[in-house]
Amino acid sequence: MSSAESGRVTTLLKAWANGSEAARDELIPLVYEELRRLARRHRRKVSAGETFKTTALVHEAYVRLVGIEGIEWQDRVHFFAVSAQLMRRILVDAVRARRAAKRGGGARIFGAGILELDAIPAPDSEHGGEVLALDEALVTLAELDPRRARIVELRVFGGLTVEEAASAVHHSPQTVMRDWRIAKAWLLRELERRGSD
Repeated sequence: MSSAESGRVTTLLKAWANGSEAARDELIPLVYEELRRLARRHRRKVSAGETFKTTALVHEAYVRLVGIEGIEWQDRVHFFAVSAQLMRRILVDAVRARRAAKRGGGARIFGAGILELDAIPAPDSEHGGEVLALDEALVTLAELDPRRARIVELRVFGGLTVEEAASAVHHSPQTVMRDWRIAKAWLLRELERRGSD
C-alpha cells in the first residue's frame, strides 16, 4: 500500500469513527484487499491444506471489524493491529469449536519442529491445536512481557512487518526486531515444554 493510500485509509478510518457511513463504504474495499494480502501471505508460508482458508479468515475478520463500535481509529497501523487481534481470536475460536465437536479431542499437538511462528496452521488441520497452544503461551508471555506478546500477535496473527509493528507499539524497528527474536525463542521453548508435559 502506497503512502498516499495509507494516508487515505487513515482519513477514512477517522471519518468512519465519527459516524460517516460513506467513509466506511469507501474504506471497506481498501482494507479488505489488504486483509486478503495478509491472509494470502500466511497461505504461502505453509501448504494450502495446512492454512486457514484465506477467504474465510478475511470474511470473518471483516464482519467483526465492521461490527466494532465506538473505537477511535488512530491510523492504518492501528486498524491492522486490531485486525491481528481479531484474526487470533478467530483462529483460536475455530480450533476450540473443532475440538469441542470431536469426542476425546486430546490428540498430541506437537511434533518436532512442526510449529513455525511465521505460519499459522488451519484450525481443521492435524496441527490446529498449535493455535490453542500458541494462544495459551502468548497469554503467559503477556503476563511476563506485554510488549513482546503484542509484537508476536502483530507479526504472527496480523502479518505486520517489523516496521508496521514498530509503529503500532511506538518503538523503533530495531527494538521490535530484538523483542521479536527474544519472544520467538521464549515461545518456542515454552511450546516445547508444554508439548512434552
